[in-house]
Amino acid sequence: MARPDELVFAPLGGVGEIGMNLSIYGLGNRHQRSWLAVDLGVSFGDEEHLPGIDLIMPDISFLEKERKNLMGLVLTHAHEDHFGAIIDLWPKLKCPIYATKFSAALFEAKCAAERNAPEIPVTVVPSGGRVDIGPFNVEFIPVAHSIPEAHALAIHTEAGIVLHTGDWKIDPTPTLGAPTDEKRLRELGEEGVLALIGDSTNAVRDGRSPSEAEVAKTIIDLVKSAKGRVAVTTFASNVARVKAVADAARAADREVVVVGRAMERVVQVARETGYLEDVQNFRSPEVYGHLPQDKVLALCTGSQGEPRAALARIANDDHPEITLNRGDSVIFSSRTIPGNEKAVGSIINNLVLQGVEVITDRDALVHVSGHPRRDELRDLISWVKPQLLIPVHGEALHLHEHAKLARAAGVPRVLVCRNGDLVKLGPGDPGVVGEVPSGRLYKDGTILEDSKSRAVVERRRMAFSGCAFVAIAMTAQGELADEPEVDLVGIPEKNRAGETFDDLVFDAVMSTIEGLPKARRRDPDALGESVRRAVRAVINEHWGKKPPCLVHVLTV
Repeated sequence: MARPDELVFAPLGGVGEIGMNLSIYGLGNRHQRSWLAVDLGVSFGDEEHLPGIDLIMPDISFLEKERKNLMGLVLTHAHEDHFGAIIDLWPKLKCPIYATKFSAALFEAKCAAERNAPEIPVTVVPSGGRVDIGPFNVEFIPVAHSIPEAHALAIHTEAGIVLHTGDWKIDPTPTLGAPTDEKRLRELGEEGVLALIGDSTNAVRDGRSPSEAEVAKTIIDLVKSAKGRVAVTTFASNVARVKAVADAARAADREVVVVGRAMERVVQVARETGYLEDVQNFRSPEVYGHLPQDKVLALCTGSQGEPRAALARIANDDHPEITLNRGDSVIFSSRTIPGNEKAVGSIINNLVLQGVEVITDRDALVHVSGHPRRDELRDLISWVKPQLLIPVHGEALHLHEHAKLARAAGVPRVLVCRNGDLVKLGPGDPGVVGEVPSGRLYKDGTILEDSKSRAVVERRRMAFSGCAFVAIAMTAQGELADEPEVDLVGIPEKNRAGETFDDLVFDAVMSTIEGLPKARRRDPDALGESVRRAVRAVINEHWGKKPPCLVHVLTV
C-alpha cells in the first residue's frame, strides 16, 4: 500500500524577524514534492549596519532549484513586507501568481512605476473564493488588517487543512472592507484544521487592538479643532486611514492635498477598485499655497522618516510646494517601525523647531495596529481548534510568547521553528525533519547581492573606519620609480600628538619598501601585501582602528 503524501512547511523569511515574508508548503515525498509559495516580501536596510542597501529579500535558491515543481505564488495582501520582492525575484521563478483584485491592481501600479519592470501576469481570485493550484486548493478568507483585501489562506490538501493567517486582527467596526470572517473560520474549525501558521507581531500585548473606527473619530476631532494648516502622515497603503482623513477634512471644511508619489498611487488604485467611491476628489500639491490656511489638509508620505519622502522635505523646509509654519499641526497617524526611530525623531524635532504642533500616538488615539493582541489570538485558536500551531511573523520574543499562549489555550502541539527549517505538518507526528537553504539577498542599486558579497562587507567596514589607498610605481629592478601616493578617506587628519596621518602613512610605506629585499620588491603581490599590513598597523597604533587598505603596485 502506497504511503500517503506528506505535507511540509518551511519559512524562508519572516520567522525570527518582522518583514521579508516568504513561506512554502510542499506535498509529496522526500524525492518529489509539489510546492506552493505564500508571499514574497522585503525588509528595509539599516544605514548603520548596511550602508547603501535599500531592500533586503529572502534567498530563493531553493525555489529556483525546485522551479519545475513550484505550482504558484499566493499573496495574502499588498504590503511591501509581503509582496515587495516580486518584481526583482519573479524572473528567477516565473510561476503563476494569485491575488485578489486590490492586491493585483496595486501590484500592477507598482510595476508601471518601476523602470524596466518585467511583465508579470497575476490571476485575480475573488475575496472568499477558492482556486486549485496543483494539488493545493487555496481559499481566500477575508480578515481585517491595515490595507484592503487582506486574507488568511485555508490551504486544503489530502493531508489536511492548514490555516495560514497572514496579517490580521479582529476589528468589529472596520471603516473599510470586510471584518474578519469569524463564521468561516469557525466552520473550518468544525471541519478540522491540521495546523495554524499564525501572525505573532503583537503576541506580547494584552487585550485587543482598538478599532479603526476609534481612530477615525479621533482624527475628526483633531482636524476640526486645528486652527492653522494641518498635515497628516500615514502608511500610504492604509486606505481606511486615508478615508478617515478625507472624512475629517470634509467635516472641517478643508480640501485634501495629496503629497508624495506612493500616496498618489494608492489613492488612484483605491478609487479604481471602488474603495474610495464616496470620498471627495483630492487636490494636487500646486494648489496648496493658494488655499486659506484653515481650509487645507496635506496628506503626506514619510511617516517612517524616509529621507526622500514628502514629510522629510517639508520638515527640512525644502519642499517646492508645501510649507508649514508656527501654529500649524502635523498628525503622525502611524507607528514608528523599529529601526526608524532616529529618522522619525529628526523630522519631529525639525517640525517642533519651526513652531509646528506634532501629534503622535503618544498624545491621542491616532493609530492602531493591524495585528492581533493576545485576546484576539485566543479567539482565533478557539474558533479554529488547530491540532498544531506554529508562530511566525515575529522576532524571537514574539514567537516565544505566541507559543506560550497557544499551549495555555490547549493547543495539542506547538512548534517554534526558524527560517530554513523544514517542518512536517502531517500525517503523523509533526516536527522539524530537515533544512532548506535560506538567507538574505541585498538590493544594492540595481544589483542583487548575497549577504556575503564583498561590496556589502567592505562598505560596512569602510563606514566604520574609512579607507586608505596607496599607489606605488616600481621599476623592473625593484626600485621606486616615483614617490608613493597616499590617499586617506574617512580617516582623521591628525593623531593626538598633532602629527598628520598622511605623513605617518607615507613614512610607513617608505620604510616598508626600503626594508624589503629586492626580490620581494620585484614581486607586486608580496610588496602590496607588506605595505597593506604596515599601513593598517600604523593607523591602528595612532587611532585604534584598522581601516581597509588598497595598495596598487605598478611596474614601469
